[in-house]
Amino acid sequence: MGRLARDQGTWNANHPRWRLLKAIDGFRSYRDANKAEVDRWREAYRHVGKDQKKLLESPAVNYRQKLNTLDHLIDRNALLSDAIAAHAQSFYAVSDPELSEFARDEAEAGRPAERVSVVQALKHYVRDWSVEGARERDPAFACLLRTLEGLYPDRLDGGNNNASAPPARVLVPGAGLGRLGYEVEALGGFEVTINEWSTYMIAAYRYLESHPAADSHVLHPFIDSLSHHATTTDLQRPIVFPSPESASLLNDPSRVLLVEGDFTTVFSSSSSSGSYDVIITYFFLDTARNLLSYLDTVFRLLRPGGHWLNLGPLLYGTGPWVQLSLDEIVRVTEDMGFELLDLDPVCGEPTFPGDAGSLGKVQGMEAIYGSNARGLTKSSYMAQSWVAQKAE
Repeated sequence: MGRLARDQGTWNANHPRWRLLKAIDGFRSYRDANKAEVDRWREAYRHVGKDQKKLLESPAVNYRQKLNTLDHLIDRNALLSDAIAAHAQSFYAVSDPELSEFARDEAEAGRPAERVSVVQALKHYVRDWSVEGARERDPAFACLLRTLEGLYPDRLDGGNNNASAPPARVLVPGAGLGRLGYEVEALGGFEVTINEWSTYMIAAYRYLESHPAADSHVLHPFIDSLSHHATTTDLQRPIVFPSPESASLLNDPSRVLLVEGDFTTVFSSSSSSGSYDVIITYFFLDTARNLLSYLDTVFRLLRPGGHWLNLGPLLYGTGPWVQLSLDEIVRVTEDMGFELLDLDPVCGEPTFPGDAGSLGKVQGMEAIYGSNARGLTKSSYMAQSWVAQKAE
């Protein structure tokens, strides 16, 4: 809350409170922003010829009704989005006048409420906390969790903390809506901290954290695009979350600590150095503006002998300062003082088969990301995994 104070630092788009207000305004504006998109589709439909429209308005298609139904489903999604915004306002003590003034200033500056980031955050409920998301989670989580179990068997005792060994401290930066952190904590014997920078993800997580009842939330996550749908029923179908098995993880959210803010900044104090036994970078490394700052932070935060687990693609984002190939990342981490260890076969196949050195310990597996299980397209990566130990 101290970092969120408006008088802390320079007031601009990088200020934590500015980003928080932008996210709350985005969730609060979900209905209008998405109905504007449907109106754009209606406007495009006007150009279709009269005789062609007779075909499209037949009972078999009824295109106009399809768009009207999307309006109705947007209203349903907006109930969730509005609730997220209201909860964030309450949680962070943001008043209505402050939020209204911010939204007005943004509109006058020609910066509309964010639509895409809100949609993406809502879809992470599917990825992290629904039954449908298991096809994305399970293979990747199996790699990471089994690796942890192999590294720290003395911490595990049938899912309960083993009193003979202190809990290992685990940090998961770029945690999204937090599911991986809860899965690690559920193993027993691990004290878990998750970290997230996106205020859209944080607002969605904070809402779920406070409303964790099984099957209590409904979302129509696929209505933001008309592409790649086998049927209109698939396009419009609801997803319910959290699933019962997911909700069991959320019985006591206080068991997992969320630290908000930039990974390289919020853990920058000298007191954080050597604080963690394990750092798990899951779909995270390629989000860096400066990849070397990420690697430096991972190394500094680990205690001597601590372990770094990575699984993810190398899809560099907007404006990265440096973009390394996989083999370059491995060489750099070795030079920093990491030693790569053997991975379980569940983590995929060797990316550099036949290499007897560190590259031979890197494994690749197909990892689905953010896709629609019934869609006509699939988004996936050959995610790269390794486990490295910091020199004693």
